[in-house]
Amino acid sequence: MLVSGLLPARAEEQTVHVYNWNDYFAPDTLTGFEKETGIRAVLDLYDSNEVLEAKLLAGSSGYDLVFPTVHPFAVRHLKAGIYQPLDKSKLPGLERLDADIMANLAKVDPGNQYLVPYMWGTTALGINPDKVRAALGEDTPLDTWGLIFDPEKAKKLAGCGISLLDDPTEVFAAALTYLGRDPNSQAPEDLEVAAELIKKVRPYIRYFHSSQYISDLANGATCVAHGYSGDILQARERAAEANQGVRIVYRIPREGAVLWVDVMAIPKDAPNPAAAHALIAYLLKPEVIAAASNHIFYANPNSAATPLLSPELRDDPEIYPPPEVRARLFTPSERSEREIRNLNRLWTRLKSGR
Repeated sequence: MLVSGLLPARAEEQTVHVYNWNDYFAPDTLTGFEKETGIRAVLDLYDSNEVLEAKLLAGSSGYDLVFPTVHPFAVRHLKAGIYQPLDKSKLPGLERLDADIMANLAKVDPGNQYLVPYMWGTTALGINPDKVRAALGEDTPLDTWGLIFDPEKAKKLAGCGISLLDDPTEVFAAALTYLGRDPNSQAPEDLEVAAELIKKVRPYIRYFHSSQYISDLANGATCVAHGYSGDILQARERAAEANQGVRIVYRIPREGAVLWVDVMAIPKDAPNPAAAHALIAYLLKPEVIAAASNHIFYANPNSAATPLLSPELRDDPEIYPPPEVRARLFTPSERSEREIRNLNRLWTRLKSGR
C-alpha cells in the first residue's frame, strides 16, 4: 500500500537514504516500510554523533533522514541551520508523542518545527557482576563510576576488560560526575582534573569504541563497559540467549548519568524530503515503534505504543527509571566551536596515551 500525498513521483523510483546508529531499528522496520510504501530504504551506519555532525556540516551528505542526539548536537545543528522544517500535514501520529518530551524539545526547537523524538535512554555501565566481584570482592557496589575511574579498581578489572565510549562528551561528563563536579563544565581547571583522572586509568582501558562492547559484554570478553542503555540491555539478552553462563546487568551510577534523546531530522539539502517524511510517518505508528523498542531495548516517546511494549521492557527501571533515579540524570549542554576543538584535542591525546 502506498502512502498517498507524500511522493512527487512514481513509488518505484523513490529511495530514502537513511543515516542512523548501529542496530537502531527492528530487523523488519525498513523492510516493512518498503512493503507498505514502495520506497526503497538505503541505510548507512555511524557510531558517534561526531561522525554524523562532520558529514552534515560539510554539506551534500546525500542523506534524507538522520538521527542525532539532541544535546548538544541537534541543538548546535539547529543554530547552524542545517535542517529543514517539517511538513506536519504529512506526519499523522505526532499527537501520540509524550507531551513532556515534546515540551522539553520545544525549549531548543520552538514549535517542534524540525525535530521528532525517536528513542531516549541513559548512558551508564554494563557490568558482568560475577567477574567484577571475583576481581573486587563480593560486597563491591556496582552502581558507581568508580569501577572505571578509581585507578585501583580499574587496575584489578583490567584483566577481565574495561571499555569506554569513543565519545569525549560522554566520557568527560562521566569523569566529572564521578569527581563531584559539574558534568557540563568547560572550565579549564575542571577539564584538566578530568583529563588527569582519565589518564590515570588509561592503561587499564582495553579500547574506546561505541558499539563493539555489545558483543564483547555478551560473550564475556569484557566485564565493564561505558555504554548506552539499550546497547547494554541488548548484550544482556544476547548473553541469556547464548546460555554460556555470562550474566550482564545495567546500572545507572549513584553519582549521576547522562539522559539523552535521539531525534529524527531532515537535512536542508536532503535529496528526497518527501520520502523522509514518509519514513517518519511510518515510525510514528505505535506498532512499528513498539516493535523497534522491543528489539533494541530503548524507551520510545510514543504514548500509544506503551501498551504494545513487552512487560520486560515496560517494567524495567533501568529503561524507564523511577523519579528518584531521574533526579540524578542530566543532559549535556551546548558547546562553542572553540570548546569542541579543545575537548577533541584533549581526547585525541588521552586515547593515544600521551
